[in-house]
Amino acid sequence: MILVPNPSYPIHAFGFLMAGAAIRSVPCEPGPEFFHALERAVAHSIPSPLALVLCYPSNPTAQVADLDFYRDVVAFAKKHDLIVLSDLAYSEVYFDGDPPPSVLQVPGAVDVTVEFTSMSKTFSMAGWRMGFAVGNERLIAALARVKSYLDYGAYTPIQVAATAALNGPQECIAEMRAVYKKRRDALVESFGKAGWEIPSPSASMFAWAPIPEQFRSLGSLEFSKLLIEKADVAVAPGVGFGEHGDEYVRIALVENEQRIRQAARNIRRFLETGAETLHNVVPLAAAR
Repeated sequence: MILVPNPSYPIHAFGFLMAGAAIRSVPCEPGPEFFHALERAVAHSIPSPLALVLCYPSNPTAQVADLDFYRDVVAFAKKHDLIVLSDLAYSEVYFDGDPPPSVLQVPGAVDVTVEFTSMSKTFSMAGWRMGFAVGNERLIAALARVKSYLDYGAYTPIQVAATAALNGPQECIAEMRAVYKKRRDALVESFGKAGWEIPSPSASMFAWAPIPEQFRSLGSLEFSKLLIEKADVAVAPGVGFGEHGDEYVRIALVENEQRIRQAARNIRRFLETGAETLHNVVPLAAAR
């Protein structure tokens, strides 16, 4: 049994499902309800949960956890003999203030934790499949043994490039961060003017956008299809990240500011014709 946030990046759940494990959902938001759900999971799961998956800054919700939250997580994990698996892929993509913390900053966290990060976001090496894991020595050794059976390592030039990125000048990281910040600001401003208020993410390369109220009953999949058909704008339906994401869509900050503002103009026209659009759409639930 593995405890996985909902909504979450799909592989956080499906990786374990493909390995034959069972999963149990816990809230994604790092607040009191998170720990209430953990207590219920430990009390009512058979077999008892083995591990807890974390991802902050979150994909898809862009939420950020603070160090106090991680202290409570580590204490809970030690109390209930849980392994903490932390996905820190977006640690360098932050915009306002201090960088998001690592759970390994908590004293004693290394006893129960393995943390993963990726070169994809920090050094724009998406698709190169290069990253690293740090944490508990026994768990890292187990991971190394499994990987020795599954593969023989990445292509050597990619390993050399990753080494150069980690050990070389780091100015590119600040440049990357500035690019995403400009895109975030353009998105929040232009979509807000278009009539779609989107909470400003403090980290990650995504905005977790509540579906406008007049379209919320459609669900995220039907709403996302409408955006493609009527506004030429592609977003990820929140239900793809778990059933608790169905009132949201994820917007990736992958286009430049000009394209983001162009999308906002299309969104504005789409929202202005919202009543007519709704009249011609049958909600998925009703269609069944």
